[in-house]
Amino acid sequence: MAEPDTFQFEILDRLSDIPANQWNALLSLDAGPFLRHEFLNALEETGCVGGNTGWQVAHLVMRDKKRLVGALPLYIKQHSYGEFVFDWSWAQAYEQQGMQYFPKALCAVPFTPVQGSRILIAPQMDISTVRTKLVGQLKNLAIQNGLSSAHVLFPHASEAIEFKCQGFMLRDSVQFHWHNQNFQNFEHFLSALTMKRRKNIRREREQVARERIHFRHISGAASTNADWEFFYRCYQNTYIEHHSSPYLNEAFFKMWAKYMPENLHLILAERNSTPIAASLIVVDPISSKAYGRYWGAIEHIPCLHFETAYYQAIEYCITNNIQTFEGGAQGEHKMARGFLPTTIQSAHYIADTQFARAVQHFLDREHQGIGAYVDELSEHSPLKSSKVQS
Repeated sequence: MAEPDTFQFEILDRLSDIPANQWNALLSLDAGPFLRHEFLNALEETGCVGGNTGWQVAHLVMRDKKRLVGALPLYIKQHSYGEFVFDWSWAQAYEQQGMQYFPKALCAVPFTPVQGSRILIAPQMDISTVRTKLVGQLKNLAIQNGLSSAHVLFPHASEAIEFKCQGFMLRDSVQFHWHNQNFQNFEHFLSALTMKRRKNIRREREQVARERIHFRHISGAASTNADWEFFYRCYQNTYIEHHSSPYLNEAFFKMWAKYMPENLHLILAERNSTPIAASLIVVDPISSKAYGRYWGAIEHIPCLHFETAYYQAIEYCITNNIQTFEGGAQGEHKMARGFLPTTIQSAHYIADTQFARAVQHFLDREHQGIGAYVDELSEHSPLKSSKVQS
């Protein structure tokens, strides 16, 4: 291993400055698809981050002489949109004290509330050394540039420990995940649920079936530009209905499909061969996970959301022996569809020591509240028991 004083750090304002194979070589087997060069670079190339989006690209890389040995996917943020960890109250309190909360440093996958590696390390490197150096440099970056704070969203648990050791505060979040228990088919899955949940799901599926809606599953490799254009129409319409603007554009989805087709799976809902709704699953065969990400419809049909985004996706996971389906952030309604609460963490460094103490008190209280919340949710588990009999 090289001596520590040979390490050099650099901030990159575009990921394309690093060849894809060099960045991807830093990814562990369980890093997941969202940290791949192809995904992060597509966000930049299509203008979803960078420019005037409030996501200034500032990837922190670590080299041993010229060799890339570590990195953090990093952004300088002018707001807190697209993060799924809400710190607007912190920003307001900060500014009430006459200080500026924005800009701040954010180590995360944009618009993607998925737990995974945030400290990327080359093979054969000493993990502890690289982690310590990169986390320390992230703190230095915030201090030297007068940033209020540095935030790391949804790191692996082992990485969260390193952040805590270097003065970051940990914050809990609750997500809802579906777990495969060697289900043979959808009916087998239903047999694991309580009678109330089982009847509710059957009623919802029957309601959609009465509308004579059929579903077409399209692998990323088989998808066409027309498929993505319709999908984006649905995705965009969801934001319009909520009086908001989409974070991602059509060019991004087409570029993503071009460079990572093996990780994408489209589900189209059709009536009389005419598509009316769509959802997208991101698949990680290596870790046997699927991620429910985006959904939308151009016609309102009761329960179509649950069928297209959840039940069809669960059937896909069962058929393909996918072990975990992550339904994304928020949504207690997912429990009624067989998902269970899971607690994950983020790490937060506040430069101002007085404000950091106030945030720590807030997080201590919040931690207790989330613990009680998860306990309460667990009392309403949709499962009859923790194990399913084949």
